Parts: sequence; structure tokens; C-alpha cells
Amino acid sequence: MLLLLSDKGNNESIKKMLSQLSVTSKKLPVFVFPQSITFYLDDQSTHKQILTLYNPYDFPVKFKVFSTAPNKYVVVDPEGMIKSCCCVDIVVRHMALTPINCTVDKFRIQMLEHPTKQIIGKRDVEAKVVSGIPEPLERVTPDPDLFQQLPNTGKNQQSYALMTHNKTINRDTNYVALIVAIICIAGLLLPTQGELNNRIPDYLHLTTNIKLILSFVLGMVTIIVLRL
Repeated sequence: MLLLLSDKGNNESIKKMLSQLSVTSKKLPVFVFPQSITFYLDDQSTHKQILTLYNPYDFPVKFKVFSTAPNKYVVVDPEGMIKSCCCVDIVVRHMALTPINCTVDKFRIQMLEHPTKQIIGKRDVEAKVVSGIPEPLERVTPDPDLFQQLPNTGKNQQSYALMTHNKTINRDTNYVALIVAIICIAGLLLPTQGELNNRIPDYLHLTTNIKLILSFVLGMVTIIVLRL
């Protein structure tokens, strides 16, 4: 052991071997969407595809895109940097869409450590060229942010009428509850029988039982209003 430590040549070899082992052992999964892309000869909207590269890690990575047929494709920004917990879109355009080129090619996505540029992962994406157009289910991709008007059917009109009727009932119930609550509060503010109050006539002096009933009704009305 002492001889190894004193030998500079051996030390350099050991350091190089350890660095290679640390790099090769650091292989990370590469996240790409979609896993494959398809170009349709008769549908120009599919002649340009988008690959999304994700970096879920807490450090930045570099990427490079390779192809088995680079003369057929144009890739916008085939290499670059992805920040931590971010993603980038790569535009892939097929430039030789002919029946002869109805083949299967592959793109290789390499992830490199920054700033050492050591390869830490790779993923292959299949690219197919087929004739015809995509199936309707395959072609139509609804945009979740795109709102469309519902068809004006009788069922929808009936549901809307029911909703409107319910809103009218709730509004009328609120008015009635408000009137009843005002009456109850006014009754509770009146003097009780036996109290001396010359400003209010005796017939407006309420008994204790009546005030208890008004308090109960006021509590029920409050519950009804809170539930509406």
C-alpha cells in the first residue's frame, strides 16, 4: 500500500479508473414524450412533430439529438440545456415524405452531465412514415383549454329551465326568510309584559312565551338561510 501511494504513475492510473467508474455508474433515465412519432404522407399537419424532453432532476443537463437518417429530417435546436425541473420542446420536421421513404427511423436522445459533458443517459424514439391519414381518434386531440359551445338540445334546455326554476325558488325563499327574520327581531325588541315603558302601548307588550316562540322561529330561519 505504501508503494502504491509513493508511485505517482500508479496514483494517476487509480484516479483515472475511479473517475471512469463514477461516470459509468451514473446512468439516469431519460424522460421523453411521446415515445414514438408517426408521419402520415397525406396529412400535412403530421409532417411536423414535437418531442418534449423533461429534466426532473435538481441539476441542469445538456442534451443532444441524433438520427439514423439525418438527411431526411430537420431538427430545430438539436442540442442545448435543460434547467433543473424544466422541459424543452424539440421540433422535428420530415423533409422527404415520399412513398419510397415509408420506413422506420430512430432518434437517439442523449443526456450529458453539465459541465463535464459526460453521457449520463440515453433514450431512443421511433419515427415511422406511413401512407394515408391518421384515424379520427388518433388525429383529433382536444385542447383542455379550448371551450366549445354545447349543442342546443331539448335536454339541455330542460336542464337549464330546471336550474332557472331552482334559482327563482331560492330567491323567493330568501325574501320570505328575510321578512320573517325582521318580524322576529322586531318582536324581540318590544318590551315584555310587566315592564314599565310609557312610550309603547300596553298591547304591544309581549309575553315571555311569545318571545320564546319568536326566538325559536328566528333560529330556524337563520338555519334555512345558511343552507340556501
